[in-house]
Amino acid sequence: MKLWIILLFLGLSFVAKAQQVEHEGVKYDVKGKAIFKDGEDVTASLSVEKQNEIFVIFEKSLIAINETGRTIKLAKSQKEAEKAIHKAEKAQKNAERAQKRSEKELKKKQNVQDDFGKATKKLERYQEKYERMKRKGKLSPNDDAKMLKNIDGYRDDLEKANKKLNRS
Repeated sequence: MKLWIILLFLGLSFVAKAQQVEHEGVKYDVKGKAIFKDGEDVTASLSVEKQNEIFVIFEKSLIAINETGRTIKLAKSQKEAEKAIHKAEKAQKNAERAQKRSEKELKKKQNVQDDFGKATKKLERYQEKYERMKRKGKLSPNDDAKMLKNIDGYRDDLEKANKKLNRS
């Protein structure tokens, strides 16, 4: 935006003031259809050919100024395009990061569910084993206490897995 303001003021200063033109080593100022030399109007004293040459040089300098303005406009639009590309790349990176985060969270949830399922299965199997051995009378009092202690440990593991599952 600052660049455009500067260009606007430069353009206005060129248009508002006389454009200086150099022809055959002499500097002339051109304002509209009048040619000035050192502040004096010399349009009438110059030949028609010289006037035409000075006006051609003047028009070429105006064209050069316009081309410079166009070049600056192209450069600005190119910078805007580069900024847009940069923004799009940044947005894409952010989207990829968000996707990775969500995939990581999903994997974490699945692991927690798997852990819960494993803890449940372990507890059920061990309880079934305990019940089976108890029915068959193969448990001594020491083995009975030991197995009940293990069952409590499996229940604790199941509760921990359940808490993790509820948190996720």
